[in-house]
Amino acid sequence: MKKNWLLSIGLLLVLSLFLVACGDSDDDASTDEGGSDAGGDDPEYLSFLTGGTSGTYYPLGGAIAKIFSDEAGISADAVSSNASADNMIALQDGEAEIAFTQTDVAADAAEGINAFDEPIESVLGLGSLYPETIQIVTLADTGIETVEDLEGKKVSVGAPGSGTYINAEQILEVHDMTMDDIDAQNLDFGESAGGIKDGNIDAAFITAGTPTGAVEELQATSEVNVLPIDDDKAEALIDKYPYYALDTIPEGTYGLEEDLHTVAVLAMIVVTDELSEDIVYDMTKALYEHADDIAHAKSEFISIDAALDGIGIDIHPGALKYYEEEGIEVE
Repeated sequence: MKKNWLLSIGLLLVLSLFLVACGDSDDDASTDEGGSDAGGDDPEYLSFLTGGTSGTYYPLGGAIAKIFSDEAGISADAVSSNASADNMIALQDGEAEIAFTQTDVAADAAEGINAFDEPIESVLGLGSLYPETIQIVTLADTGIETVEDLEGKKVSVGAPGSGTYINAEQILEVHDMTMDDIDAQNLDFGESAGGIKDGNIDAAFITAGTPTGAVEELQATSEVNVLPIDDDKAEALIDKYPYYALDTIPEGTYGLEEDLHTVAVLAMIVVTDELSEDIVYDMTKALYEHADDIAHAKSEFISIDAALDGIGIDIHPGALKYYEEEGIEVE
């Protein structure tokens, strides 16, 4: 009897130790899978959506991805895409973790208007980068001198899902025009430049940092003309859509003989809210503290002092932490 009792106690002790060990293993497993440790859920490689290969986004994305790798040990691959609006949707759908977009498009996505059927809440801001100039490009021999002259003409208004389309729509609006007044073509920047060169289209809206590679290639073989946006129209646009700002394309760009007045929005980086605070903090710190090392002409505009300009969506907690440490006021 005594032996049986001792045996039972022994078995209970062994079973207890086994259960404790299993419990510890489960805790370890949940920690390894990101249960409580920041960054546990972050993928090993991040997908960074940019834009068309002929624009500014794609090469700049590759240069920024290198900074993420060199300065923060974060692997990110720059991927070409249809740019702003499509990038927001792709991040919401879990197809990527980082993307370029325009500040106006991000604001539209947060509200669920224009290109968006419903609000996108899972995509957060990391920071602004540089002005994206609205360029309405044609050739000098087309006779097109003003926005109103685009009526009835074949005009590229950007790739489907791009912010350029929305910019074109809004600029036509302040000139008392709509997409119905032009023969709208949905082409990316490279296709737009090729179409103008070949005479298949008359003009193109291109929203990108200047100088834009596709326009430079066109200017190498043809005399380019960029249409101005008059100050009164620009002010009307800014009054209705505050994310626009006055901008100037400097004399000499694309062979222009004088400064040209137009408007711009801002390029920005957005991230999915699935990324941890730690990894977004590291990316933000690497970006703004090593902007001078980014191998792209637009690096001169990337500054922590302008990191929150034009942003109308929530900032990721990781980026917010960095800004607060640096004394940058976040409204």
